[in-house]
Amino acid sequence: MLGYKILLVDDEVVFTDNVSKLLETRGYRVTVVDSGDNAIRMLEQDSFDVVVLDLKMPGMDGIMTLKEMKKLGLFTETLILTGHGSVDTALEAIKLGAYDYLTKPCEIDELVTKIELAWEKKDADEKKDMQEKIQKVVESPAAAFKLFPKNKRRK
Repeated sequence: MLGYKILLVDDEVVFTDNVSKLLETRGYRVTVVDSGDNAIRMLEQDSFDVVVLDLKMPGMDGIMTLKEMKKLGLFTETLILTGHGSVDTALEAIKLGAYDYLTKPCEIDELVTKIELAWEKKDADEKKDMQEKIQKVVESPAAAFKLFPKNKRRK
């Protein structure tokens, strides 16, 4: 276990307390937020490997949160949680880019397995993107300035 960073987004406090403790005992670093708005704010401030996102929340629901997350262009994978038997909505989330979904309540081992698989996909996507950028720089060194705009370059 490498201590992957997990963002757990769910408005059910008892659920997030229990799941975060179970994940932390398995070596994950878990941050919990209770709304889609707070999830977007957190993702703007910090990077996460996997987001575990509930579909049914007051205010910004899981689908809208996922759409807003995609606008940020992050290398993070999202697992959808649905507790209301709305598999159709979970499938819509997958079409929007979510990695997979689980129905609540779910077994912690099943969640951990899905987190690991989501992390592997995130890692592969990140490596592919970096290889593509390296190739562009090799082909045209001036391209590096287009790949890493001035305001996003590391200081």
